[in-house]
Amino acid sequence: MSADTSESSPARRYALLAIKLSISVVLMVMLFASIDVGSLWRTAKLASIPWLVIALVIFAINQGAAAWRWRLLLAAQHIHVRGRSLLSSYLVANFFNNFLPSNIGGDVVRIRDTARPAGSKTLAATVILVDRGLGMMALVLVAAIGATAAGHLHPAKAPIWPLWLWAGFLAAAAACAPVVFAPDGFGRLLQPLTVFHPEWVGDRIEKLTSALAKFRDQPSALAACFGGAVFVQAAVVIFYCAVAYALHLQVAFADLAVIVPVSLVMQMLPVSVNGFGVREATFSFYFSRIGQPIESALVMSLVAQALVMLFSLTGAALYINRTRRRHLGQS
Repeated sequence: MSADTSESSPARRYALLAIKLSISVVLMVMLFASIDVGSLWRTAKLASIPWLVIALVIFAINQGAAAWRWRLLLAAQHIHVRGRSLLSSYLVANFFNNFLPSNIGGDVVRIRDTARPAGSKTLAATVILVDRGLGMMALVLVAAIGATAAGHLHPAKAPIWPLWLWAGFLAAAAACAPVVFAPDGFGRLLQPLTVFHPEWVGDRIEKLTSALAKFRDQPSALAACFGGAVFVQAAVVIFYCAVAYALHLQVAFADLAVIVPVSLVMQMLPVSVNGFGVREATFSFYFSRIGQPIESALVMSLVAQALVMLFSLTGAALYINRTRRRHLGQS
C-alpha cells in the first residue's frame, strides 16, 4: 500500500464523517426552526418518571431477547457460548452503536467476541449477517401489520400504504429463501468474486455456504429466531409507547407500529451520525400526516433516543470492566 493511499484513507473517513455531521445538523436546525421550542421543552419537563423507568425496563427486556436470538443462531452452527457472555457482548455492541458515528462498530464487537469459539471470523460474521437479515424482515413485517391497522384509523389518507410494506416483506422473503435453502447455488453465484483472490475469497465462500447449509438443516432454529426478531421489534414499539405515555402524547399504538420500524430502517442509511436528524425528520413527517404536531414527534424521538443512550452506558461499564480484567491478566 502506498503512502498516498494510507494517508487518504483517514482523510476520506473524516470527510465522510463531516458530511454526515453536516446533514444531521442541517436537518435538526430545520426541524427546530419550524416548531415552538418552548412547547417542546414544557412537554419534556412534564414527563412521567415512572413511565420513563418502565420504558427502560422494556428496552432491557428487548436487549435480552436480542441476545437470546443471537444465541439461537450460534447454537444452530454448533457454537456454544454462555448466555451471560453474549448478553455482555451485545450490550457493549449497543454502546458502540450509539456512541460511534457508525452502526458497524457494534457488529465488529460481536464478531470479534464470537470468532474464537466459532473458530472463524467468517462464520461469526455470517451469523451476524443472518441475524441482521431476520431482524430487517421482522422490522418490515411489524411495519406492514401496523400500517394495515393504521389504515383503518386514517381511512381518508393512509400515512404509508401498507401494500408497499407487504410487498417489501414478501420480496425480502423471496430473495432470502434461495440463499438459505439452496446455499450451493448461492455459492456458485459468488464464484466470480474469486478473480480478486482465488484462495482467500474461495475459502470464505466455502465457509459461508457451509454455514448456510447448517441453517437450512435446522429450520426450527431459523423460525424461532425470526419469532424472536418479531418480538424484539414489537418490544421496541412498546418501548416507544411507554415513552408516549410518559410524555402524555396521544398517539395510537398502530401508528407507532408503523413509524418506529420505518424510522429504524431510515437510520440505517449512511447519511447521518447515528441517525440524528434523519430519525427526527421521519417522525415529523409521519406525525404531520396523522395530524399530530411536529413538536410531539421531536420530543418523542429525542427522549426515546436519550433513554436508549442512557441504557447503552451499561455497555460502557461492561467494556471498561472487560478491558481492566484483560490488563490485569496480562500483568
